[in-house]
Amino acid sequence: MKKTYKIDVDCANCANKMETAACKTPGVAAATVNFMTLKMNVEFEDGHDPKSVMEQVRKNCKRVEDDCEIYI
Repeated sequence: MKKTYKIDVDCANCANKMETAACKTPGVAAATVNFMTLKMNVEFEDGHDPKSVMEQVRKNCKRVEDDCEIYI
């Protein structure tokens, strides 16, 4: 399953950090962050609940970039 989320991030480097953190989250098959459109596209692994996975993605992103936001 693929979903798109609106994000708030200050720079392209921060967006890259968010993408890396999201990709390392269990339950995420792939993730891309587009700084220009302020969107995150996430493909979830089969059998994982997108809502709970995205809560963990948010926590992981906040660790690397504390002023970012993902609107779930």
